[in-house]
Amino acid sequence: MPVPKNHFKAAIREDRLQIGLWLNMGEPLPAEIAGTAGFDWLVIDGEHGPNDLRSILAQLQALAAYPVEPVVRVPVGEPWMLKQVLDIGARTILVPMVDSADQARELVRALRYPPKGIRGVGAAVGRASAFNAVADYADTAEDEICLLVQAETMAAIADLENIAAIEGVDGVFIGPADLSADMGYLGRMEAPEVQEVIEKAIATITGAGKAAGILTFSESLNRRYIDLGARFVAVGADVTEFAAALRGLASRYGRGGEPAGQRAGY
Repeated sequence: MPVPKNHFKAAIREDRLQIGLWLNMGEPLPAEIAGTAGFDWLVIDGEHGPNDLRSILAQLQALAAYPVEPVVRVPVGEPWMLKQVLDIGARTILVPMVDSADQARELVRALRYPPKGIRGVGAAVGRASAFNAVADYADTAEDEICLLVQAETMAAIADLENIAAIEGVDGVFIGPADLSADMGYLGRMEAPEVQEVIEKAIATITGAGKAAGILTFSESLNRRYIDLGARFVAVGADVTEFAAALRGLASRYGRGGEPAGQRAGY
Protein backbone atom coordinates (compact mmCIF):
# COMPACT_ATOMS: atom_id res chain seq x y z
CA MET A 1 0.00 0.00 0.00
CA PRO A 2 1.56 3.34 -1.05
CA VAL A 3 1.25 6.65 0.77
CA PRO A 4 -2.01 8.20 -0.54
CA LYS A 5 -1.49 11.08 -2.93
CA ASN A 6 -2.11 14.56 -1.54
CA HIS A 7 -4.22 16.04 -4.34
CA PHE A 8 -4.40 19.42 -2.57
CA LYS A 9 -0.61 19.70 -2.53
CA ALA A 10 -0.44 18.72 -6.18
CA ALA A 11 -3.14 21.26 -7.07
CA ILE A 12 -1.51 24.27 -5.44
CA ARG A 13 1.84 23.32 -6.96
CA GLU A 14 0.15 23.26 -10.35
CA ASP A 15 -1.46 26.69 -9.75
CA ARG A 16 -4.99 25.24 -9.60
CA LEU A 17 -7.55 27.03 -7.46
CA GLN A 18 -8.67 25.25 -4.27
CA ILE A 19 -11.72 26.55 -2.39
CA GLY A 20 -11.99 25.77 1.31
CA LEU A 21 -13.98 26.18 4.51
CA TRP A 22 -13.01 26.54 8.18
CA LEU A 23 -14.25 23.92 10.66
CA ASN A 24 -14.58 25.47 14.12
CA MET A 25 -17.29 23.35 15.73
CA GLY A 26 -14.85 20.72 16.89
CA GLU A 27 -17.18 17.81 16.10
CA PRO A 28 -17.06 15.03 13.48
CA LEU A 29 -20.68 15.24 12.32
CA PRO A 30 -20.59 18.84 11.02
CA ALA A 31 -17.15 18.08 9.58
CA GLU A 32 -18.60 15.14 7.69
CA ILE A 33 -21.50 17.24 6.43
CA ALA A 34 -18.97 19.78 5.16
CA GLY A 35 -17.14 16.91 3.51
CA THR A 36 -20.19 16.28 1.32
CA ALA A 37 -20.48 19.92 0.19
CA GLY A 38 -17.89 19.92 -2.57
CA PHE A 39 -15.05 21.96 -1.05
CA ASP A 40 -11.48 21.14 -2.00
CA TRP A 41 -10.09 21.57 1.52
CA LEU A 42 -11.40 21.92 5.07
CA VAL A 43 -9.46 23.38 7.99
CA ILE A 44 -9.80 21.55 11.29
CA ASP A 45 -8.97 24.51 13.50
CA GLY A 46 -6.89 23.78 16.58
CA GLU A 47 -6.07 27.45 17.16
CA HIS A 48 -9.50 29.06 17.48
CA GLY A 49 -11.75 25.99 17.56
CA PRO A 50 -12.45 23.83 20.65
CA ASN A 51 -10.25 20.99 19.43
CA ASP A 52 -7.82 18.60 21.03
CA LEU A 53 -5.92 15.65 19.56
CA ARG A 54 -8.85 13.26 19.87
CA SER A 55 -11.39 15.60 18.31
CA ILE A 56 -8.98 16.28 15.44
CA LEU A 57 -8.59 12.53 14.98
CA ALA A 58 -12.37 12.04 14.94
CA GLN A 59 -12.76 14.67 12.23
CA LEU A 60 -9.96 13.18 10.14
CA GLN A 61 -11.74 9.83 10.36
CA ALA A 62 -15.10 11.41 9.46
CA LEU A 63 -13.62 13.06 6.37
CA ALA A 64 -11.65 10.05 5.15
CA ALA A 65 -14.49 8.84 2.93
CA TYR A 66 -14.78 12.11 1.00
CA PRO A 67 -12.69 13.69 -1.77
CA VAL A 68 -11.60 16.67 0.30
CA GLU A 69 -8.27 17.46 1.93
CA PRO A 70 -8.37 17.95 5.72
CA VAL A 71 -5.97 20.69 6.75
CA VAL A 72 -5.07 20.70 10.43
CA ARG A 73 -4.24 24.06 11.96
CA VAL A 74 -2.22 23.57 15.10
CA PRO A 75 -2.40 26.18 17.90
CA VAL A 76 1.30 26.92 17.56
CA GLY A 77 4.19 25.45 15.62
CA GLU A 78 5.66 23.33 18.40
CA PRO A 79 7.45 20.19 17.12
CA TRP A 80 5.66 17.93 19.61
CA MET A 81 2.27 19.14 18.39
CA LEU A 82 3.26 18.66 14.77
CA LYS A 83 4.51 15.15 15.52
CA GLN A 84 1.21 14.20 17.12
CA VAL A 85 -1.05 15.48 14.35
CA LEU A 86 1.16 13.87 11.71
CA ASP A 87 0.99 10.50 13.44
CA ILE A 88 -2.82 10.57 13.61
CA GLY A 89 -2.93 11.07 9.84
CA ALA A 90 -2.85 14.79 9.15
CA ARG A 91 -0.68 15.47 6.13
CA THR A 92 -1.51 19.09 5.32
CA ILE A 93 -0.54 21.32 8.22
CA LEU A 94 -1.31 25.01 8.71
CA VAL A 95 0.87 26.83 11.26
CA PRO A 96 -0.15 30.26 12.57
CA MET A 97 2.06 33.23 13.37
CA VAL A 98 5.16 32.38 11.34
CA ASP A 99 7.15 35.60 11.46
CA SER A 100 10.50 34.70 9.90
CA ALA A 101 12.28 32.46 7.44
CA ASP A 102 14.21 30.90 10.33
CA GLN A 103 10.96 29.90 11.98
CA ALA A 104 9.64 28.47 8.70
CA ARG A 105 12.85 26.50 8.22
CA GLU A 106 12.49 24.89 11.64
CA LEU A 107 8.89 23.94 10.86
CA VAL A 108 10.04 22.12 7.75
CA ARG A 109 12.53 20.20 9.88
CA ALA A 110 9.79 19.32 12.38
CA LEU A 111 7.80 17.62 9.60
CA ARG A 112 10.68 15.53 8.28
CA TYR A 113 12.41 12.48 9.66
CA PRO A 114 16.14 12.48 10.43
CA PRO A 115 18.59 13.16 8.96
CA LYS A 116 16.62 15.91 7.18
CA GLY A 117 14.62 16.87 10.24
CA ILE A 118 13.63 16.10 13.81
CA ARG A 119 10.26 14.32 13.52
CA GLY A 120 10.10 11.44 15.98
CA VAL A 121 9.93 8.01 14.40
CA GLY A 122 6.78 6.21 15.55
CA ALA A 123 4.22 6.29 12.76
CA ALA A 124 4.28 2.50 12.45
CA VAL A 125 1.84 2.37 15.39
CA GLY A 126 -0.22 5.30 14.10
CA ARG A 127 -2.93 6.09 11.63
CA ALA A 128 -0.50 7.94 9.33
CA SER A 129 0.97 4.68 8.06
CA ALA A 130 -2.40 2.87 8.14
CA PHE A 131 -1.00 1.14 11.22
CA ASN A 132 2.09 -0.04 9.35
CA ALA A 133 0.21 -1.18 6.25
CA VAL A 134 2.24 1.44 4.35
CA ALA A 135 5.55 -0.35 4.70
CA ASP A 136 7.66 2.45 3.21
CA TYR A 137 5.87 5.29 5.02
CA ALA A 138 9.02 6.70 6.62
CA ASP A 139 10.77 6.89 3.24
CA THR A 140 7.87 8.40 1.28
CA ALA A 141 5.78 10.46 3.74
CA GLU A 142 7.64 13.68 2.98
CA ASP A 143 6.42 13.63 -0.63
CA GLU A 144 2.77 14.01 0.41
CA ILE A 145 3.13 16.21 3.52
CA CYS A 146 2.14 19.79 2.77
CA LEU A 147 3.25 22.72 4.94
CA LEU A 148 1.28 25.95 4.90
CA VAL A 149 2.58 28.81 7.03
CA GLN A 150 0.62 31.85 8.11
CA ALA A 151 1.94 35.37 7.59
CA GLU A 152 -0.18 37.58 9.83
CA THR A 153 2.10 40.22 11.29
CA MET A 154 4.15 43.03 9.83
CA ALA A 155 7.25 41.13 10.91
CA ALA A 156 6.18 38.29 8.63
CA ILE A 157 5.42 40.71 5.81
CA ALA A 158 8.90 42.20 6.16
CA ASP A 159 10.48 38.74 5.76
CA LEU A 160 7.86 37.35 3.38
CA GLU A 161 10.12 36.88 0.36
CA ASN A 162 12.54 34.82 2.46
CA ILE A 163 9.74 32.81 4.10
CA ALA A 164 8.29 31.90 0.71
CA ALA A 165 11.72 30.89 -0.58
CA ILE A 166 12.18 28.13 2.03
CA GLU A 167 12.27 24.68 0.43
CA GLY A 168 9.56 22.61 2.06
CA VAL A 169 7.12 25.50 2.51
CA ASP A 170 4.35 24.69 0.05
CA GLY A 171 2.14 27.72 0.60
CA VAL A 172 1.88 30.94 2.57
CA PHE A 173 -1.48 31.85 4.06
CA ILE A 174 -2.18 35.50 4.78
CA GLY A 175 -4.10 35.97 8.03
CA PRO A 176 -6.03 39.20 7.37
CA ALA A 177 -7.65 39.56 10.80
CA ASP A 178 -4.40 39.39 12.78
CA LEU A 179 -2.50 41.32 10.13
CA SER A 180 -4.98 44.19 10.21
CA ALA A 181 -4.84 44.22 14.02
CA ASP A 182 -1.04 44.30 13.95
CA MET A 183 -1.23 47.26 11.59
CA GLY A 184 -3.52 49.15 13.97
CA TYR A 185 -6.76 48.41 12.12
CA LEU A 186 -8.38 45.89 14.47
CA GLY A 187 -11.63 44.66 12.93
CA ARG A 188 -11.07 46.74 9.80
CA MET A 189 -9.34 44.42 7.37
CA GLU A 190 -11.10 46.16 4.47
CA ALA A 191 -9.16 49.38 5.18
CA PRO A 192 -7.25 50.48 2.06
CA GLU A 193 -3.96 50.38 3.96
CA VAL A 194 -4.51 46.74 4.91
CA GLN A 195 -5.68 45.77 1.44
CA GLU A 196 -2.56 47.29 -0.08
CA VAL A 197 -0.36 45.12 2.14
CA ILE A 198 -2.39 41.98 1.39
CA GLU A 199 -2.28 42.54 -2.36
CA LYS A 200 1.49 43.12 -2.30
CA ALA A 201 1.89 39.99 -0.14
CA ILE A 202 0.00 37.84 -2.65
CA ALA A 203 2.30 39.16 -5.38
CA THR A 204 5.40 38.42 -3.29
CA ILE A 205 4.30 34.86 -2.52
CA THR A 206 3.33 34.00 -6.07
CA GLY A 207 6.45 35.72 -7.38
CA ALA A 208 8.49 33.28 -5.27
CA GLY A 209 6.74 30.38 -6.99
CA LYS A 210 4.65 29.42 -3.98
CA ALA A 211 0.89 29.25 -3.48
CA ALA A 212 -0.83 32.12 -1.69
CA GLY A 213 -3.84 31.52 0.54
CA ILE A 214 -6.33 33.57 2.54
CA LEU A 215 -9.66 33.42 4.39
CA THR A 216 -12.32 36.11 4.45
CA PHE A 217 -16.11 36.10 4.80
CA SER A 218 -16.43 38.60 1.96
CA GLU A 219 -17.20 37.13 -1.45
CA SER A 220 -16.07 40.28 -3.25
CA LEU A 221 -12.70 40.25 -1.47
CA ASN A 222 -12.25 36.53 -2.04
CA ARG A 223 -12.89 36.92 -5.75
CA ARG A 224 -10.47 39.85 -5.83
CA TYR A 225 -7.74 37.74 -4.20
CA ILE A 226 -8.38 34.89 -6.63
CA ASP A 227 -7.98 37.32 -9.52
CA LEU A 228 -4.67 38.44 -7.98
CA GLY A 229 -3.41 34.87 -7.90
CA ALA A 230 -4.39 33.39 -4.52
CA ARG A 231 -4.81 29.67 -5.04
CA PHE A 232 -6.06 28.25 -1.74
CA VAL A 233 -8.90 30.45 -0.60
CA ALA A 234 -11.25 29.72 2.31
CA VAL A 235 -14.61 31.38 1.86
CA GLY A 236 -16.34 30.85 5.21
CA ALA A 237 -16.61 28.86 8.42
CA ASP A 238 -19.03 26.21 9.61
CA VAL A 239 -19.98 28.24 12.71
CA THR A 240 -20.82 31.44 10.84
CA GLU A 241 -22.73 29.63 8.10
CA PHE A 242 -24.70 27.59 10.64
CA ALA A 243 -25.47 30.64 12.77
CA ALA A 244 -26.60 32.68 9.76
CA ALA A 245 -28.83 29.88 8.49
CA LEU A 246 -30.55 29.38 11.85
CA ARG A 247 -31.01 33.09 12.50
CA GLY A 248 -32.37 33.54 9.01
CA LEU A 249 -34.85 30.71 9.54
CA ALA A 250 -35.98 32.14 12.88
CA SER A 251 -36.35 35.64 11.44
CA ARG A 252 -38.67 34.41 8.70
CA TYR A 253 -41.11 33.50 11.45
CA GLY A 254 -40.62 36.76 13.33
CA ARG A 255 -38.53 35.20 16.06
CA GLY A 256 -35.12 36.71 15.51
CA GLY A 257 -33.64 38.57 18.45
CA GLU A 258 -36.41 37.82 20.92
CA PRO A 259 -35.09 36.55 24.28
CA ALA A 260 -35.48 32.81 24.60
CA GLY A 261 -37.13 33.00 28.02
CA GLN A 262 -39.84 35.35 26.73
CA ARG A 263 -40.52 33.12 23.74
CA ALA A 264 -40.98 30.13 26.01
CA GLY A 265 -43.30 32.05 28.32
CA TYR A 266 -41.19 32.04 31.48
